[in-house]
Amino acid sequence: MREGKRKKLEAKGWKIGGPRELLGLSGEEESYIELRLRLAEGLKARRKAHGVSQIELAQAMRSSQSRVAKMEAGDPTVSLDLIVKSLLTLGTSNRELAAIITRG
Repeated sequence: MREGKRKKLEAKGWKIGGPRELLGLSGEEESYIELRLRLAEGLKARRKAHGVSQIELAQAMRSSQSRVAKMEAGDPTVSLDLIVKSLLTLGTSNRELAAIITRG
């Protein structure tokens, strides 16, 4: 955000900050959410790059299309284990998985 705009908003009583400040997250909570979102984005990108539909991935994992959609959306009801398992089902190597986790 431009400095001028920030100053105008703050002068009118607006608070400026990121998700951590607005939601009152600890550093660990913020890191966990960022990790979940990176994995979710990586899953969606990898699935699309392989030309696999959500239904096809779900069938390969013995899951449902709606569950795959939730994984790709970073839904908190989906475990990180399941997201990682889905990436591995798509043939993601350990090196590729590490790249997804560490990008940022």
